Amino acid sequence: MMTFHSTRGLAPETDIRGVALAGLAPDGGLYLPAAWPHFSPADIAAMRGKPYADIAFRVLRPFFQGIVPDADLRTIIDTSYGAFDVADVTPLRQFDDSFYILELFHGPTLAFKDIALQFLGHMFDYLLRGTEKKLTVIGATSGDTGSAAMAALAGRAHIDLFILYPDKGPSEIQRRQMTCLDAANVHAVAVRGSFDDCQTIVKDMFADAALRDELNLTTVNSINLLRILAQIVYYFFAASRLPENAAPCFAVPTGNFGDIYAGYAAMQCGLPVAKLAVASNSNDILTRFFASGRMETGPVQGTLSPSMDIQVSSNFERLLFDLCGRDAAHLRGLMDNLKTRGAFAVTAAQMEKARALFAAGCAGDAQTLATIADVYKAYDYLLDPHTAVGVKVARDLASQLPQPVICLATAHPAKFPETVARATGQTPSMPPRLAGIMDKPERTALMPANKDVIVDYIKRNK
Repeated sequence: MMTFHSTRGLAPETDIRGVALAGLAPDGGLYLPAAWPHFSPADIAAMRGKPYADIAFRVLRPFFQGIVPDADLRTIIDTSYGAFDVADVTPLRQFDDSFYILELFHGPTLAFKDIALQFLGHMFDYLLRGTEKKLTVIGATSGDTGSAAMAALAGRAHIDLFILYPDKGPSEIQRRQMTCLDAANVHAVAVRGSFDDCQTIVKDMFADAALRDELNLTTVNSINLLRILAQIVYYFFAASRLPENAAPCFAVPTGNFGDIYAGYAAMQCGLPVAKLAVASNSNDILTRFFASGRMETGPVQGTLSPSMDIQVSSNFERLLFDLCGRDAAHLRGLMDNLKTRGAFAVTAAQMEKARALFAAGCAGDAQTLATIADVYKAYDYLLDPHTAVGVKVARDLASQLPQPVICLATAHPAKFPETVARATGQTPSMPPRLAGIMDKPERTALMPANKDVIVDYIKRNK
């Protein structure tokens, strides 16, 4: 049975059940496996051409052995991805010899978050089966996590879900996907503030041990390791569709560092990847870190790619743990500096390790619009603004990225119709999953960025 420990080193080891149901470790750290499973070249070669669900089972099985029997795990996987619009789940589209797009937006809410959250929802149900335990699930979203979590958890008897989002952050469609859902156990909470304010409230709730125990708290944010594990799969799937022995680069639109950390985790599991390109918008804290070795927060800027409007990238702690040689005390010192001083710096040796794996760049709104226009003109293909950031950065970093390059398409362009139309003159057609969404009544609660006020609301509405 695989064991998991906290990056901060002050919480007991646990199993995958404990990881899933706790979300954040009791010491405020993030869970990681004590050792990543390793897939040999022969194992990876055997995945070539296999269906997505088969690859998912092979990749996820080592993490769940001893807790979830193989037959049950396979049923959870098949049920989770049976809800997607295409058989491949995350189809890989080739545009030329070196440029590919991995479409991650074919799930129920048309964003990459569905891939992990559909799995998480069914796994929660499985782990709670036969118990009287009821979870209070909380999450912070800058755009897509909230709607994907609501779609995955709506109507589940053992779960009450509360999603915090910045009141002026998401696009109208992103917001309506949360506020128009008619299910008594899911609640959208608009917070007067930024995503970072929402995320801080979530973390502060977990830091309150009495509250965490009283409410049986867990989270759907990617600080919950199950999110990361499910996302590892599509890196293996993409590689399985490339010519044999190709070691691709992946360009990943990045806010909270979860999606690209899954790529790093895939590398730790043996997947040959030449480089991971971190693509940020004007909230370029990660780009600045990879340039300087210094992580320093700043004010959140609103952009055309709102899901990336983040300054504190929570999952970066998992990478930092490895850069520190898995020294939890050293890691705690750096994270304390970030919390109290808004900055920390790593050593030259640590930066050398990071740059061997990652490249980084950023794109502002004007560049995002220009990239959407360029790709549409060249390939008759519409990008959403987040994916456009990834494509722009991949182009800028071309000299650092061996071919082939796979850009992760994280959302359907129809979720951002005004931005796409502004760039191309073309309004994306409305997918059937969004039919009538503009006519439905909204249900939300507007609140200050205050933990106590929000906790009171949660207690009254469980």
